[in-house]
Order: sequence, then structure tokens, then C-alpha cells
Amino acid sequence: MPARPDPFDRYPDAVAYTPGDSAALNAEILALMRSGWKTASCDGWDRAVAEGLPTVGRIDIALDWQGRPALATRTLRVEKLAFEDVTEAHVSPQGEFRDLDDWRQGYRAYLSRNGGFEAGMAMMIEHFEVVEDLGGLS
Repeated sequence: MPARPDPFDRYPDAVAYTPGDSAALNAEILALMRSGWKTASCDGWDRAVAEGLPTVGRIDIALDWQGRPALATRTLRVEKLAFEDVTEAHVSPQGEFRDLDDWRQGYRAYLSRNGGFEAGMAMMIEHFEVVEDLGGLS
């Protein structure tokens, strides 16, 4: 069987990103994205700016923990709001949390591991859709 084209050839403006901060979390997030259960993600605003904010309409490439292309995603909307202003409506589309309290605990821990958590800090919430499953591509 001929090799499939490189996804960066198909999506030349794509930015590669690796969801999560561990192999286990990366695998969980990619599975939730594949299932359609996860259609939003977030990070601290300053960290997202430093790494490059998602661009509405752009298709990016989510990588597995080994750096292989896993999914092509299109950014639909980007929001900026204070940590305390995140609501259940923002949490539910992220897929991996039971409720708002679980999200707050999880993100306090995540942000503390990845640059620091501060009360009132700004958050970036990205709403996206999966446009192609790239599983198996390398």
C-alpha cells in the first residue's frame, strides 16, 4: 500500500501541539477528541500566548506522546476569561472533568505543574472540531 501524504503537506499552515503533560494524559485527551466527547481545551492565557494562540479557522496537528501526528483539528473559537469566570458550560465540552469543581482542582494542579497558578489568572479556551484522524501516520 502506498504511504499516505504527510499531514503537514495537506495542512501547510498547521501548528503541531501535544495535548497534556504526560503520556497517560495525552492518550486520554486524544481518545476523548477522537470520540467527539472533547471539543474544547484550555490553558493559562500567558502560556498559550507564549506557545502561540490557536487561530480561528486554522487546522493544526495534535501529536501523540511520541510526536506522531494523531489528529487534525480546526479552531472554531478562542475565548479569554478569568479562571474564576469559567463555568460548567465551558467545562463540559472539555470532556475529561466530572464537573466545575473537578475542573478547578485539575487545572490548579496542571497549571501549578506547568508555570504556576495564580488566583484571577486569565485562561484561554479553544473550541475546535476534529477534521481528520491521522492515527497510524508517522
